[in-house]
Amino acid sequence: MTEREEDPSCPRCRVGVPPVQRSAVGPREIAVFGASGILLLAGVFVGYFTPYPFAGTALLLAAAAISGYDVLIAGFLALIRLRFSIAVLITIAAAGAFLTGNPAEGATVLYLYAVAEYLEEYAAGRAERSIASLLDLTPQTARVRRGDGEVIVAVDGVGVGETVIARPGDTVPLDGIVVAGGSSVDQAAITGESVPVAKEAGDGVYAGTRNLDGYLEIRVTKPEQESTIARVAALVAEAQAHTSPTEAFIERFSRYYTPAVILLAGLLVVVPPLAFGVPFLEAFYRALILLVIACPCALAISTPVSMVSGITTAAHNGVLIKGRDSLEAVGLARVVVFDKTGTLTTGRLEVENVAGFGIPESEVLAVAASLESRSGHPIAEAIRRRADEEGAVLRDVEEFVAIAGRGVRGQIGGAAYMLGNAALFADGDTRTWRAAYDRLESEGKTAVLAGTASGVIGLIALSDVVKQDAEKTVAALRAWGIRTVMLTGDNERVGGAVARRIGIDECHAGLLPEDKVTMVERLMDRYGLVVMVGDGVNDAPALARANVGVAMGAIGSDVAIEAAEIVVMEDDILRVAYLVALSEKTVSVVRQNVIAALVVKLGIAGLAVLGLVTLWTAVAFGDMGLSLAVIVNALRIGRQDSGNPP
Repeated sequence: MTEREEDPSCPRCRVGVPPVQRSAVGPREIAVFGASGILLLAGVFVGYFTPYPFAGTALLLAAAAISGYDVLIAGFLALIRLRFSIAVLITIAAAGAFLTGNPAEGATVLYLYAVAEYLEEYAAGRAERSIASLLDLTPQTARVRRGDGEVIVAVDGVGVGETVIARPGDTVPLDGIVVAGGSSVDQAAITGESVPVAKEAGDGVYAGTRNLDGYLEIRVTKPEQESTIARVAALVAEAQAHTSPTEAFIERFSRYYTPAVILLAGLLVVVPPLAFGVPFLEAFYRALILLVIACPCALAISTPVSMVSGITTAAHNGVLIKGRDSLEAVGLARVVVFDKTGTLTTGRLEVENVAGFGIPESEVLAVAASLESRSGHPIAEAIRRRADEEGAVLRDVEEFVAIAGRGVRGQIGGAAYMLGNAALFADGDTRTWRAAYDRLESEGKTAVLAGTASGVIGLIALSDVVKQDAEKTVAALRAWGIRTVMLTGDNERVGGAVARRIGIDECHAGLLPEDKVTMVERLMDRYGLVVMVGDGVNDAPALARANVGVAMGAIGSDVAIEAAEIVVMEDDILRVAYLVALSEKTVSVVRQNVIAALVVKLGIAGLAVLGLVTLWTAVAFGDMGLSLAVIVNALRIGRQDSGNPP
């Protein structure tokens, strides 16, 4: 049942997502197919196995009128307006079958075509309902703290800044920040991840996610129509309105195809009787079969049903694809470009190892963390985190001084200590530490020296941590024959080290944002289609310039969602491999469907010209059967597993 756009009880209508236009099997469809099917079988039996052929024809005519009512009306209206649609072909074929004394075949044509049309509508409706179900996950009411108590109000009546309460088993009604409590939250509806995520004060939560086992108080940060799940549904619905290059070609092809088929059928009626002596009725019958088999139904739906299946599958796995053209382009691209920091790496420095020169490593770490307790530098934060993990006891620091470009200095227990780069200790004896320092620097790590006035006492190595599945993602892309390129603002040494560790084919370092755009353009000139993967904020210019921009970890980020054509909601680099696998599978299915539609239709059309196939057989196998096969093949895309890309 179609929901009215102005219905205030419809969550899709309130957030601006088009209502569901296609329903599942309803009473009307059951009645039409049931009644017309019974009449069709009865007409065939009475017409061919009883001495009452006229009664059989009447039953078949009734079956045709009931099952083919919609297509007959559409075909007649299109014909008088000289618009040669598919309905025109079916109407001419069915009418011709009755006029040539083949009522069973005429009724069968309309019945089977009605079934094929319904299957197409059902496939499209399945995708629509799948998207709509995202919004149906959100509750219609929220438990809100007002004054000294709690009240239940409609979600569209909850204001930004109010506090909503989610108890165990509740679905979070609106986007917000946890202000009290703690729990595990199932975010699969948005991110596609199967493992619940721990939430505590300060963490963001999203409408449509389910609170599993704890109590949460949530300060609302966005109204219902701006929630993350509403944007997800709106973007995916918008993507369905776009067309891919393949779809656009088939649509243009279909405009000229139908008139050409009608002309060819007309020639088939005239030429064989005049040139080869074929009886006129037989030639006319063959022309009717050609009209039916030439209906481009399966060809027309082969691409959109596959693309919609791919887009909705991706959405349910936490990947938003804004257009079918983007989905197709990813599967055709031979180059994927990655930003480094925040995309292939976490963007956060971590201490990898600590070395002491004549003193324990724990002492080096304690001295370094004590000096860095006065600094807010990322290196200082990383050293303090490691000290906390190791249980190091910090000492009081006096006469603290920051030395620009070199490091820090301070008094600990009456002794002077320094922490910094090689320039800070260049005047002393470098033999104890220089080899280790240079080796770590060559590996792309950041080396920090700790020492006193008499010399270096230890060394701490830090690096930007590579994401867990980065190497696996790059290996999967290489297995598909896709070249990987990394762009980074870091120096050549650091960038090269990360690229070698992950297995990147090509690395360009020391780039400003405008340099990244230039490099993307060069890659497009060299390789054609280019996919750019970045964090969606710092890399926005390069994402916008690439053929397809993919923003990573964009959950809750308006900037990222606007910047890219594809948005990976969770910061999971392996989703890039999943996206490529899904796109390649979708493009493959599109090709299979188009080739199958052309081969089957051309084959049966050839048989029709030779008079070797009947009208109902052409419909059953060349139209309805082929349409069903195309739809079933497209729905296979939905089985693509995000966790295990092939």
